[in-house]
Amino acid sequence: MDTPLKSALARHISIRQLQVFEASARLSSITRAAEELFLTQPTVSMQIKKLEGHIGLPLFEQIGKHISLTANGEVLYRTAREIFEMFGRLEMEVAELKGLKTGQLRLAVVTTAKYFTPRVLGKFCKDYPGIDASLEVTNRERLLERMAKNLDDLYIIGRPPESPEYEFEPYLPNPMVMVGPSSHPLAKENNIRLSRIADEPFIIREKGSGTRKALVTHFETHDLKLNVKMELGSNEAIKQAILGGLGISMLSQHTLGQGFDKTGLAILDVEGFPIEWQWHVGHMRGKRLSVVARTFLEFLRSQNSDN
Repeated sequence: MDTPLKSALARHISIRQLQVFEASARLSSITRAAEELFLTQPTVSMQIKKLEGHIGLPLFEQIGKHISLTANGEVLYRTAREIFEMFGRLEMEVAELKGLKTGQLRLAVVTTAKYFTPRVLGKFCKDYPGIDASLEVTNRERLLERMAKNLDDLYIIGRPPESPEYEFEPYLPNPMVMVGPSSHPLAKENNIRLSRIADEPFIIREKGSGTRKALVTHFETHDLKLNVKMELGSNEAIKQAILGGLGISMLSQHTLGQGFDKTGLAILDVEGFPIEWQWHVGHMRGKRLSVVARTFLEFLRSQNSDN
């Protein structure tokens, strides 16, 4: 039986207030929460104050423009997430009862996957126009944080985390190639020795990047050390640095696109390359996927088998 306290909270706290609170806590920003929910910043602040009044405890601490959850706020955040997960399951069950492919798909991918995921997602939404899809593109570190918080339905990543908490399967080949400017002397050579490439100045991704891990591991396996010239946080920045003559790099072939040779870039013919890596798709182990997420997963499998 519900206690009087629970009943009182249920009468006074609105779902909208919980939505505002959850977004503010997840984004650590009232401004960003207002933008996500299409509300004004004063409205978000007012809803949080009302919620704190109903709870009778402070939920946020503010230092300058940054906000963080109090211990009380942490408890309410976990509860709010559970409530919205329940609503998601209800939506899924209603959709299944109706036999409809409608609802929302939340997909998060690492930055390199942005070169092919929008096209796949576009095909899927064309086949199922009743589905609303959101795509979060971020680096590997932030993606792992989102996975730990179970913020999305499915994730696409090159190297899945080695943990029993997650369930991933291979989705698409991800060939890693050595790239340099087309004007580089090595661009005209064949079967270049890896030891020779190791002497070249390298431009690599930031720490935590899956591409960086693949590159370093490959050279260490051959007892070679990279001559790191520069670290950059995006594939586009790396390509521009290559064109600027700052060095060479290893990139996923998906980042190059069609007609890349006309851009001044060239794939170098290095022994052992391309490295055949895989894209993986997955989710938290034990997660009950919505009918929409299951449909998208089957769509990915069918697309892969067609290639």
